[in-house]
Amino acid sequence: MNLQTSNQRPPVLQPWYWTAPRMAVLMFVLALGTLLWLLHRQEIEEQRATLINDMLWVEQNLDFQLSRNQEQLQQLGQDYFGGELAGSKFDPHARSLLLNSPGMVQLLVLDDGGSLLRGAPGTASDDIGGVALRPEASQQAFRLSNSTGRPAFSPAYPVDGEYFFDLVVPHFRDGRLLGTIVASFSVRKLVAEQVPWWFAERYRLSVTDAGGAVLGSKSNLKAGRETLDYQIPFEPPGHGLLLTANAYSAATSLWRNLLSVVIIGLALAVLGSLWSLRRHIQRRLAAEQALSQEHAFRKAMEDSLFTGLRARDLEGRIIYVNPAFCRMTGFDAAELVNRLPPMPYWAPEEHEATQAAHRRSLAGQAPNEGVELRFQRKDGERFDALIYETPLIDAEGRHTGWMGSVVDITERKRAEDLARQQQEKLQFTARLVTMGEMASTLAHEINQPLSAISSYTTGCLNRLEAGDLPRDELREALGKLASQAQRAGRVIRRIYDFVRRSEPQRAPCEINAIVEDAVGLIEGDARKRGVKIRADLAGGLTPVLADRVMLEQVLLNLMRNGIDAMRTTPLAERQLFIRSDAANEGIEVSVADHGSGIAQEAVARLFEPFFSTKPEGMGMGLNICRSIVESHKGRMWVEANPEGGSVFRFVLPLA
Repeated sequence: MNLQTSNQRPPVLQPWYWTAPRMAVLMFVLALGTLLWLLHRQEIEEQRATLINDMLWVEQNLDFQLSRNQEQLQQLGQDYFGGELAGSKFDPHARSLLLNSPGMVQLLVLDDGGSLLRGAPGTASDDIGGVALRPEASQQAFRLSNSTGRPAFSPAYPVDGEYFFDLVVPHFRDGRLLGTIVASFSVRKLVAEQVPWWFAERYRLSVTDAGGAVLGSKSNLKAGRETLDYQIPFEPPGHGLLLTANAYSAATSLWRNLLSVVIIGLALAVLGSLWSLRRHIQRRLAAEQALSQEHAFRKAMEDSLFTGLRARDLEGRIIYVNPAFCRMTGFDAAELVNRLPPMPYWAPEEHEATQAAHRRSLAGQAPNEGVELRFQRKDGERFDALIYETPLIDAEGRHTGWMGSVVDITERKRAEDLARQQQEKLQFTARLVTMGEMASTLAHEINQPLSAISSYTTGCLNRLEAGDLPRDELREALGKLASQAQRAGRVIRRIYDFVRRSEPQRAPCEINAIVEDAVGLIEGDARKRGVKIRADLAGGLTPVLADRVMLEQVLLNLMRNGIDAMRTTPLAERQLFIRSDAANEGIEVSVADHGSGIAQEAVARLFEPFFSTKPEGMGMGLNICRSIVESHKGRMWVEANPEGGSVFRFVLPLA
């Protein structure tokens, strides 16, 4: 597997590629719409033709029925006025005519003056020739038929909310009017009884006047959206009446509907598939564009990184290096990829250490904090590298190798070495300054045992010259002389150990012994300033891994600062407390004074270089102390003393 990146960009789909399928779909939709429109128009025309045919049939049927009724009334008049239906023969004949004549609700026989002779059903006393008892429409038809000698239909007229029209048939003999037969028709019943059921299942048939008012109608359909309508004159009876048919729903062919559904379904399927294809291509283009951007972004990052990246498979073969790693080692990617150990950038003198680190890395035992190795460049120059190894996981979650980041720390180590040397010089200088500031006190400390030695020596010489010095007194005097010499030697040894220049040497140390030595060095200066040193040291403390002289320097600096802080404190309260005790993190040492304390705003800057709360201070003592403690992986801080003053604490880890 080779992870080297390529500069090839994915192809970009041009926008005009979509023109042809879009035009094809547009033409298909237009053709489909045109076809469906034509089919719809054809179906509407067929329905309209059917409606007209059905309407003409109904009109002819009504015309035939009314014409037949007219003939029957003429025959009835001839029979009645000819004497054939005299007496009781008229009523059965009239009832039969009413029953067999759709819409006919009343039958009247009038004489030549318009008076009622017979009537069915029942009789009436209305004078049809009168002025107010019959509707004006009926009177007009009566006068018209008598004047012309021909049957006449009256205009429609309402009675109790229902519309009627009359058929007036006059009868003449030898030019003389014998009488008139009047038949009344209900528009509602005529339509209801004469219009067949199949017509009512398809349409709503209405009889309307010239003003559009509905006089009667019939339909078995629920009211809905009107799709088709057709009107023809209703003659007879005429007088502006119209037959109107409304189609609320058009029955369509099952196969035509299925064809339309199939066509629409196919069109939707084509559109859906095209849209899905478009979405797929768009997602693919977006993914390719994102991949291209990620590729360019990663390439830019690789080219701008100063950290070397190196990928290896599970066998240790290099499968990828970035430009920074190539610049760091001086080798090209082609010289490193697919190489197995030993690598050309391994330093020969460090071969065993590098090979061991390589094996630990392949075994997954590389430390999280990284490993420092010494490599060589192609030109032979050595450099120090800090390497962090992490597992290389592929897209399927499989462990395929190891990814290492390599940092050139040559300059950093050189700077650290220089800083360490400067720090050691600064610490040495600080110790010399401390000794210089304590010179008078230390001279007094040394002068006391020397004076005692001189006194004991002079006394012994005088007694020896006098010849009266017993051996026991001489032995006692020599013992005191030796004790004072040892005292002076201890002071000189402490001074020598404190100020001598040496490499830091860390070893297990008893913290209480270091405290006692530091107290011994500064005790004379404390007495001179009236300060009492109180040591509260816990017994049985575990040793700490530390440099003895450095910790002694920390304690001396803290104790001197505490003594200086109590310059203005009353003599009775000038006490310096030094405590040692076990803590959760290791061993804690505290130095507490009863001075004036530290201002809150100064606490945050107290450990900064060149910051001091003393007018004559250089501001380096506490900074050095904190650096020493932190170099021992400890920590140092300051707190306010509840009894007044300050408490400096530091914690050191156990050895």
